[in-house]
Amino acid sequence: MDVLSAAKQEKKYPDKYAEKQMPIADRRYRIIACTTLGLLLICLSWTTGWESRHFHDYFWSKKSESLSHTLATTSQKQLVPLEAHVMSKCPDAKECLEMMVIPTMEQVWDKVNFTLSFIGTPTANDGVDCMHGPGECMGNIIELCAAHLYPKPIIYLGFTMCLSREYQEIPQQRLVEDCALEHGIDFNKIHKCAISENGGFAIGMLRDSVRRTAQAGVTKSCTVRLNNEIYCIRDGHKWKDCPYGTAVDDLVTAVVDLYKSLQS
Repeated sequence: MDVLSAAKQEKKYPDKYAEKQMPIADRRYRIIACTTLGLLLICLSWTTGWESRHFHDYFWSKKSESLSHTLATTSQKQLVPLEAHVMSKCPDAKECLEMMVIPTMEQVWDKVNFTLSFIGTPTANDGVDCMHGPGECMGNIIELCAAHLYPKPIIYLGFTMCLSREYQEIPQQRLVEDCALEHGIDFNKIHKCAISENGGFAIGMLRDSVRRTAQAGVTKSCTVRLNNEIYCIRDGHKWKDCPYGTAVDDLVTAVVDLYKSLQS
């Protein structure tokens, strides 16, 4: 199904794309697009006027002064692969980031090579279908552009968490601009990233991310992988397949142990 068909289906059958346990209010609009490029241009042709929320750092603010020196030192060491596979409009992704990923990163950010990957279905025309509709694909692209432009997790992961707090509103302009301000991200750069090469660059990033997830055998949002192996899954508001525990301290300990072994 191409983007046009998907958008029409989302408009005609809204229940198919909505989270049943958390319905979206009638006031929220749906994304309608004629083509993949049309989707990008419509979603991102936003005005510049907006009202901001209070600027604050979501996490790691206490580390800001020493961050540059620490990153320079860390780049010379072997880092532990840590990855979260998510969908931008998924409530389980929000809970997973909030309860496990970000609290862990606050403690071991200098010991891991973190990757945020996305779940979807590649289409025959080199596009991507997303479980929660075209709006989720747009949300995924916004978060991928943030990671591309601001590769330090201290920035893009906080931005992603900010969006996830109101995942039902993704990709509304007000939410994206407010979260960009909150985490020191240039909204115009996100816009340019999404429409670069007539949208081809952003769609290519999303397609590559979705394929990476598929190659890893991951299907559930949110799936956390440590050292290229599934560590824990958040699905249906519950933790599943977490043999080493679900506590932040459990994951922190696992990361530290792996990090030490890599340095020896």
